[in-house]
Amino acid sequence: QVQLVESGGGLVQPGGSLRLSCKMSGFTLEHYVLAWFRQAPGKEREGVSCLDSSETATYYADSVKGRFTISRDIAKNTAYLQMHSLKPEDTAVYYCRATRPGNPPLTYWGQGKQVTVSS
Repeated sequence: QVQLVESGGGLVQPGGSLRLSCKMSGFTLEHYVLAWFRQAPGKEREGVSCLDSSETATYYADSVKGRFTISRDIAKNTAYLQMHSLKPEDTAVYYCRATRPGNPPLTYWGQGKQVTVSS
């Protein structure tokens, strides 16, 4: 059974840090493109960061560049999103996604984890 279970969210003060984890089971993440999305109240879901399956290319939204880092641990079958210098506008539900390229592509989503940045 495929599962993506996120953890590590919560409440943090502005300027603080959090690390989100996305533990995957039922498949091996090594050949998947990993991504993190977020959705704030009243807004559309937006892409935050992406890591290709060979770990040679990353993408970051302009709003998080220099503050967020995406990574993975193949042995733990887990993806991470390290977040520093958090701002109130980073408040959202964060989702991890794993996509295996193909025709059609195979995509799995996590259930989402709330991150709230507030003093």
